Amino acid sequence: MNPAMPQRCAHRPLAGGLVVPWVSLIHNGHAAFGSLDAERAFRAYRDRLCQICGQELDERCFLIVRPADQARDYSPEPALHPECLPYAAAHCPMLNGTATHYRRAPVLASHPAGRPCTDPSCPCPSRDPDPGHASRSGSPADRYEAWMISTADYRLVAQPDAPGVPAGISLGVPIRRKRLLREAALPEDAAHLLELLRSALDLEGDE
Repeated sequence: MNPAMPQRCAHRPLAGGLVVPWVSLIHNGHAAFGSLDAERAFRAYRDRLCQICGQELDERCFLIVRPADQARDYSPEPALHPECLPYAAAHCPMLNGTATHYRRAPVLASHPAGRPCTDPSCPCPSRDPDPGHASRSGSPADRYEAWMISTADYRLVAQPDAPGVPAGISLGVPIRRKRLLREAALPEDAAHLLELLRSALDLEGDE
C-alpha cells in the first residue's frame, strides 16, 4: 500500500498524479523528475528546506545515502522531512527498486523534460552530464538508505573548487536512525546466475 500524499505537499503541483518535488527542474510547465533545479537545490541546502515539499525542516530530517556517499562522508541531495520520505521512497523508481540501472543519458541530454525547446530566448540548463552521472551511466543501481539526523547537527560540505557552493550534507554527525530503502541491483550476469541457482533449487525441492 502506497503512503498517502503528506499534508505538507498539498500545495505542490502534480504530474501524472505524483507530487512534483520542490527541487525538481520545471521547464515550460513540464517537470523533469530526476533532474534538480540548481538554484532551488542551493536554497534547500542553505535554508534547510525539504527537497520534496520545500518547507523548513523540523527537529529531525532524513538524508539519502549510497555507499559512495558514505565513503565521501556527505549526502549529495537536500534533506527530507520524516513524513515526506515514505512518499518519495514509494514513488521514486530509484528508491523503490523499480529502476535497476542508472540512465545511460542524463535527463538533460536532449531537454529538461525530454522535449525540444522551441523558445530561442530560453536560458535552458546545461545539457552536459555532471561527473556523478558520467561515472554511474548505465551501471546497476546502488543500495540506498535513509539516515536520520538531528537538524541541529545539519552541516554543509562545500565543493572543493567552489567553497561557496554546497556539495552536500555532512554524514560525519550523530546518526539517529538508518532505514534501508532498496538493495543494490545485481549486474546482469550475476542476476542470471542467481536465477539459474534458484531454478535448480526449485527442481531439487520438487523431487
